[in-house]
Amino acid sequence: MKSLGALAVLVTCIVRVGPALAADQPAPMAQGSTLTIFPPDTRPVSPADVAGRVLTVDEAVAIALSTQPDILARLNDYAAARYRVAQAMSPLLPQVIGSAGSTMSQQTVTETSRTLFFDHRRVNRAGSKSTISSVSTPSFSEAFLAQVSLSQLLFDFGKNLAATDAARRLADVALEDIELQRQLVALSVREAFTNILLSERLTRVNQQAVQRAQLNLRAATRAFEVGLRAESDVARAEVDAANAEVEVIRSTNAARLALAALNTAMGLHVNTPTRVQDNLEYEPGTFDRTVLFAESLRKRPEYRQAKLRVEATDALERQAFRSFFPDIVGSGSYGGSQFPSLNEDWSLGLSLQWTIFDGGANTARYQEAKSNARAARARVLSSELEISRDVEQAVVSAEEAQARIRAAGVSVKAAERNYRFAEGRFRAGLATIIDLADAQFSLTQAQNLEAQALSDYRIALYRLDRAVGRR
Repeated sequence: MKSLGALAVLVTCIVRVGPALAADQPAPMAQGSTLTIFPPDTRPVSPADVAGRVLTVDEAVAIALSTQPDILARLNDYAAARYRVAQAMSPLLPQVIGSAGSTMSQQTVTETSRTLFFDHRRVNRAGSKSTISSVSTPSFSEAFLAQVSLSQLLFDFGKNLAATDAARRLADVALEDIELQRQLVALSVREAFTNILLSERLTRVNQQAVQRAQLNLRAATRAFEVGLRAESDVARAEVDAANAEVEVIRSTNAARLALAALNTAMGLHVNTPTRVQDNLEYEPGTFDRTVLFAESLRKRPEYRQAKLRVEATDALERQAFRSFFPDIVGSGSYGGSQFPSLNEDWSLGLSLQWTIFDGGANTARYQEAKSNARAARARVLSSELEISRDVEQAVVSAEEAQARIRAAGVSVKAAERNYRFAEGRFRAGLATIIDLADAQFSLTQAQNLEAQALSDYRIALYRLDRAVGRR
């Protein structure tokens, strides 16, 4: 009966993971699972597929999910974990071993003889002589033995079933690793995508600052030439123009680095000419912390992994406890030997294997398993705390970025009016170059802060999705 139960468990395991073993592809998930594994015919994306296209953020994420080698590594880790389930199940099935061997031996046999010679002229034998001779003869023998033996674990108090259950739970942990890596890759792509847009927007703002600084320089130079401005005003305008050009260089380099990060996150070569679509638009949102936290506990793979590890350690604890009990094994063999003729032989046996004393190793393993189970339960609570902290941080960051966007919008409009007013006063000779430079710096800074706030808001929303367990 125990063997039939083990066979039923094996069939269940094969039904769950067997179809996915073909072509080394992961098994599709059951309905309701949050994991989605790409079909086996997904074609890798090449730089030629990306060149000339303007990618949306969702398209960039889709490319990353189909090409990222980190995800492929997790898929193979999961496949390896499934094979470990089969390994844990194997002791419950019959074990068949075939053996055959042939031996040839040589033995040397030595025969010794003694010959006596008598002198006929003597009456007694005192004058006789003897001769000893030895003859060595080699002897060969050959033996052949062929045998098939079968053994079946009949009852082990559930030790191997517990080990199989633990391996299955750890395979589920590896499966959650796939979704975790996909979420991390998606977040990396979105952050790099947003950083490109931020750098490009800052470049445009700084280029406008360069244009304004050059106009001010020309105006100061003309005023100096007719004697309306001092030479120091021209020098100050030159410094402002040079500083604005430096900021353009910095933002341009930042855009290049962000592009390299995006290509890397998508699994493409770092020099792929990727182009992205601007989505730095403000979309107001409201956040319900209670709903978000409840959703995060359902969707975060780290939390599901923590609970699966509890189940795995519980199974290992059961296995360690049942190691104190014996195993009952049935065995049989059939074969034949030839020496010098073929002789058929077979055997059947039933054995009980019980470790009476092993120096305390089983006891130590059991105590270790109990400690691991308690640690796994503690990590579930720790995971809950970390998830709640992640959700709270993301919500606070998003709310702060929204407030900064509204404030930055007001600041930009005020700075634009102040710059126009300062420019008019400077051209009329009523303001100094310092007043104009201050107004220009305030406008550039306000525009930069607005772009940074929009970028921070987008990234905060992406991190909130990650904190909740979305992709």
